[in-house]
Amino acid sequence: MGRFIIGKKLLKNLNVPIIVFVLSIAIFGTMNIYSATYLKVGNSYLKLQLLWIFFGIVLIYGILLIDYSFVANYAKVIYWASVALLAYNDITSKAIKGAAAWIRIGNRAIEPGEFAKLGLALMLSKKINDMNGEINKPKNILTILIYAGIPMALIIIQPDMGMTMICFFIVLGIVYIGGINSKILICSIIGVGIMGGLVWNSGIIKPYQKARMTAFLNQDASDPLGDGLQLKESEIAIGSGGIFGKGYLNGTQISGGFVPEDHTDFIFSVVGEEWGLVGGGVLLFFYLMLILNINQVSKRSKDRFGQLMCVGIGSSLLFSVFQNMGMTIGVMPISGITLPFMSYGGSSILANCIGIGLVLNVGMRRNKINF
Repeated sequence: MGRFIIGKKLLKNLNVPIIVFVLSIAIFGTMNIYSATYLKVGNSYLKLQLLWIFFGIVLIYGILLIDYSFVANYAKVIYWASVALLAYNDITSKAIKGAAAWIRIGNRAIEPGEFAKLGLALMLSKKINDMNGEINKPKNILTILIYAGIPMALIIIQPDMGMTMICFFIVLGIVYIGGINSKILICSIIGVGIMGGLVWNSGIIKPYQKARMTAFLNQDASDPLGDGLQLKESEIAIGSGGIFGKGYLNGTQISGGFVPEDHTDFIFSVVGEEWGLVGGGVLLFFYLMLILNINQVSKRSKDRFGQLMCVGIGSSLLFSVFQNMGMTIGVMPISGITLPFMSYGGSSILANCIGIGLVLNVGMRRNKINF
């Protein structure tokens, strides 16, 4: 039984605020998911989300039992397993709402991209750690580009531009902290921009998907009943919430079903309408504190691998929050990115909990030797 218990000396290093902020956001998320869905499906989505959160907590505990250095040894296995899932998904899956991003298992589905982003963070952290500070060698830069490019290419094929952007910012965060030369970084970003333009005009992204993603650029010209519907209704919901909101379960835009995907990608619309500016501000504060604590764990890591892995996970969460909230208020493109720990969905919850478990693991084992 001893192997399933975390020692007291390790527990002393446990970053409790991270756990508090994650659980607070997740509980708040279930409340808003229920508000968005109870008139349509009762408490079905609420129960499922609570189940995923429970499994996520179990995963976090299980990860804490294993030294993250052991996980580093299997980074390559985890990476290639996630790539294999992406490839299988691209070959077998049918498009759902424009993207073939889910593998069906009975009446459920998993989104391999959510787990691939973790595999990417682990692999790049391991590779850069093994480069011993020589990240700027041409051979090493090519290695990074190849390992970053494989999963991102498979995600683009789906096409899932939201997950592609998350992966890009994971790579950006890791290589920046890894010590990449600024000129090389700028050239790489320009190269990615050129590649993005080629993909944009390649036919992979369908016209209606382009229209949806660019609706925020010219909202007056977008069709309020077509491409611009989701954004317009979201803005109405958030704007009508005012400072303090209309009150829990009292959102008329949400209860009326005017905001599509209000329990998943557009869950922040529920927050804005029912909890107002104050509620949205508190939620944003919780995310800010969560990411700052992840940053602290990264700085105190006992090794380079742990530091880079935390940066990758933190970058994923930071961009997801910024992008998701931004798209609901019309300052970012609509890209199908979930709001971490808030949006409904098992893959998102489990993948993010695994990431948090790894961060907590790094923090617990920040000392060089534990007795």
